[in-house]
Amino acid sequence: MEKVPVRMQLKATSAAGESLIAKVMGTVKHRIAARSLTPGARLPSIRSFALAMKVSKSTVVEAYERLQAEGVIRSRPGSGFFVAAPLAPLTLAEIGPRVDRAVDPLWISRQALEPGEGVLRPGCGWLPPHWMPEEGLRRALRGIARGAAATLVDYGAPLGLLPLRQLLTRRVAQHGIEASPDQILLTESGTQAIDLLCRFLLKPGDAVLVDDPCYFNFHALLRAHQARIFGVPYTPSGPDIGRFAEALAEHKPRLYITNSALHNPTGAMLSPLVGHRLLKLAEQAGLTIIEDDIFADFEETPAPRLAAFDGLERVVHIGSFSKTLSAAVRCGFIVAPRDWVEALTDLKIATCFGAAGFSSELVLTLLKNGSYRKHMETVRQRLAGAMAETAQRLARIGITPWIEPQAGMFLWCRLPDGIDAARLARQALARGIVLAPGNVFSHAQTASGFLRFNVAQSEDERLFRELAALTAAA
Repeated sequence: MEKVPVRMQLKATSAAGESLIAKVMGTVKHRIAARSLTPGARLPSIRSFALAMKVSKSTVVEAYERLQAEGVIRSRPGSGFFVAAPLAPLTLAEIGPRVDRAVDPLWISRQALEPGEGVLRPGCGWLPPHWMPEEGLRRALRGIARGAAATLVDYGAPLGLLPLRQLLTRRVAQHGIEASPDQILLTESGTQAIDLLCRFLLKPGDAVLVDDPCYFNFHALLRAHQARIFGVPYTPSGPDIGRFAEALAEHKPRLYITNSALHNPTGAMLSPLVGHRLLKLAEQAGLTIIEDDIFADFEETPAPRLAAFDGLERVVHIGSFSKTLSAAVRCGFIVAPRDWVEALTDLKIATCFGAAGFSSELVLTLLKNGSYRKHMETVRQRLAGAMAETAQRLARIGITPWIEPQAGMFLWCRLPDGIDAARLARQALARGIVLAPGNVFSHAQTASGFLRFNVAQSEDERLFRELAALTAAA
């Protein structure tokens, strides 16, 4: 039976500044996702669609061509354009904002990564774009474009770019970590580094210790590896050693993942005394520790590093430049015991094959020419000012820091009594503000009265005005 053309209420729904072609494509995709257009339905003619969208016919032709290339629609010569089958699964995110999404460890990331004009992101874990060294990145890109063609088009060496690994040995040595270049494996991010280590170290059902609270993506990664997760309460000087010892005895964990410097989300720093006690317990229990150090360059005064105390015997050290240089430049690294590196390299080849050579060259250029050092000096100064200002403005509305961090971007804050952070985060999201409720960081779900604030993303007066209104109404 012949399909009848579907009348669409044609309206461009894309954000301001998006190309006209993208607007046309977005309108078609939106209607398909919302089931206004079903498999086999005929799209409007090029002429009628152009009139309805108030664009040129050539714009519609190009949009239809691109939709064909993506497999969204197909053409029938002499008949027009039709929705291709099969229909993609219904996605609520295509129909409206996911305010009702479960507030789980991925909630903040999903909300903060979605594009949105005017959305405030005090709950995210990265610096604002205008804080990043855009001009330095552009200069480095121009230099790389004039260099060897292999950097632009080829796979890199399995371990990663040797000159960058050599430079990283000198950087980690500043924290007392002695490693040779062949003990460093470059990765695409800190997250990939942890994923590779989990693949290497864990079997489904293995027990893993995390801090409570801890970075929420640790929970998500460990669940993906089917690990059993157990939290240890975190104090201003590190994990609660008494509870840590109890967890070792009860659960026999294979692994512990932590930040020793600028803990996420609390901003706390590990004390030398707690660090030594922790390593002694780990040695007795045969425990391996992953030390996530991606915030190292935000420090004013370096904290103790477990990998330095341990000499890379049972501590694996990881880092990244995503938080400090560019989230678009994917470059992290693992510093591991020498006899682990070959197996980790094989896993890296098996799971992503490449070595992010282009990103590595970019990072190396900025490290060598001094741009990165100058950029981080400015960032640390700005963060110190933003930390003090944000703490004062939050205190005026009854939101108080758990501790006063020595550096970094995070404030772990207690809400006024009786206010649930997840409920507050849902209300704020409806007003275009992405918050970070405490229980996404807490495996034991004991942080319902806390929020994590990124002070670099908390400069807008609207944030504090809306928070004041929401807390007053709670």
